[in-house]
Amino acid sequence: MLILTLFAFFAGLVTILSPCILPILPILLSSTADTSGKRRPVGIVIGFIASFTFFTLFLSGLVNALGIGANALRLFSVVVLALFGLSLVVHKMQEALERVASRLTTKFPVSNKQGFGGGILVGLSLGVLWTPCVGPILAAVISLALVGSVTAQAFLITLAYALGTALPMFTILQAGSTARQRIPWLVQNAAAIQQSFGVLMLATAIAIFFNLDRKFQTYILQAFPQYGVGLTKFEDIPQIQTQLEKSLSKRQVKTTGEVAPEILGGQAWFNLPNAVIPIDALQLADLRGKVVLLDFWTYSCINCQRTLPYIQNWWEKYQDDGLVVIGIHSPEFEFEKNANNVAKAISDFGLTYPVVQDNEFTIWRAYSNRYWPAKYLIDAEGKIRYTHFGEGKYDESEAAIQELLTEAGSLTTEKVVENPTYQTYAQTRETYLGYARMESLASPEKVLQDVTTLYTTPAIMPRDQFALAGTWQITPEYAAASVGAKLQLNFSSKSVFLVARPKTAGTAKIQVHVDGKPQFFGADVVEGTVQVTSDRLYSVVELSEPGRHTLELTFPEGEIELYAFTFG
Repeated sequence: MLILTLFAFFAGLVTILSPCILPILPILLSSTADTSGKRRPVGIVIGFIASFTFFTLFLSGLVNALGIGANALRLFSVVVLALFGLSLVVHKMQEALERVASRLTTKFPVSNKQGFGGGILVGLSLGVLWTPCVGPILAAVISLALVGSVTAQAFLITLAYALGTALPMFTILQAGSTARQRIPWLVQNAAAIQQSFGVLMLATAIAIFFNLDRKFQTYILQAFPQYGVGLTKFEDIPQIQTQLEKSLSKRQVKTTGEVAPEILGGQAWFNLPNAVIPIDALQLADLRGKVVLLDFWTYSCINCQRTLPYIQNWWEKYQDDGLVVIGIHSPEFEFEKNANNVAKAISDFGLTYPVVQDNEFTIWRAYSNRYWPAKYLIDAEGKIRYTHFGEGKYDESEAAIQELLTEAGSLTTEKVVENPTYQTYAQTRETYLGYARMESLASPEKVLQDVTTLYTTPAIMPRDQFALAGTWQITPEYAAASVGAKLQLNFSSKSVFLVARPKTAGTAKIQVHVDGKPQFFGADVVEGTVQVTSDRLYSVVELSEPGRHTLELTFPEGEIELYAFTFG
């Protein structure tokens, strides 16, 4: 824990050098020109630390609880900064703002109030707008926050990061304030300098409002491609990764005989014989003496889909020997919460073992799970004895089933372990198209969350990234394409799959081209077109051999929601 906290502090220190921070620096520099008091830098730093820590950890929960969009908070922050920029130009407005801001600091001594309240407001606004290029440590904290698993450790690490970032920020503010008071030329021209910086601060706020900060950042990275490279590399060292697993991301159930948590909190059960099924139909306490295999899955996940035939085979092979298989359907996307969709998927995949809906991730959290798919094997005494995450190791998993059944005395004849094998060729990792998990958008425009926006493609498509062209609306989970829009994807694999659904009732169409030609079609492509009629995973590309290619999708008919690409 101490190691992670120290490295988080150091990561915050070096963030000031990141290209992602450049658009915010004019606001800091402008703040040094304010003459409202020596305590203003302190107020800015305190406001920033509080705001950055709070919104990093609780923004997702705040948006869900109050229905306030993240864009609304960003807009409010831009307005506050614009008003303070204007106040540097108009002195009477500065006095009025300081009177309002001073109410925030009524508990502080009067001698310390001057400029402090205004600094607090500026700092609070900066905390919302500050979007550093985070490394693994803060990224892990953010991932915990997204699933509502904020811990005391996550809080301390985020606070350490904010403190590290605030230290060079305070140095800049204090140095500017000191120079303004001690250098004769600056003293003589203080009014003109203050007004000039006010104009700069106002212009920066307007630029952020029109999302020009993202374009500026993109330009810097294109003009100086090596700028900022390596700032977070130290977070990749093995010791840090080990600490992330053991301390911050301590969410994985141990396999050393820990008692398995009960299966509680499901929304519905499938494949049980009773016509009326109670919510908590199957309980591990009632299955003592049997071996239980829990499989966490979600129906649009290609990795889960490839695992399901093995799970079904083990169910058919060992159920008479005392094996109970329970599928835990924890949805990755909102449409996967629909019980009818889940029932159809169970039927389509030919699953006959019991499956429970875990829409609220209650069972997922009880097992501290974080993978799709994930297998937990529980012995006859109710203890977890084996786990496996992801695909593969099917012979090993089946051998573990046999071992526990033998221990329970229910497997009298050893059966041949001979699972079919397959190979995946994907080098491009799963690519999400909603802004909540989007990482590889190559379009130069900044993502406007939940707003219909015109996007363009770059001249050169970077490896393992995608770009949008035409009119799109990007939401937390999906990107909605309008008629005539396009998507380009640079990928390396043998197969490409796409999770999609029509935005409205009816059918939407996708035209598929690979390397500029209608070729290498997947199983769901007929004469170059995918008919999207329901929300599911579609096979888009199937190559004869793996390689790097450019996929282009066009949308000639019907609005469509695109969720994620997966590869094989």
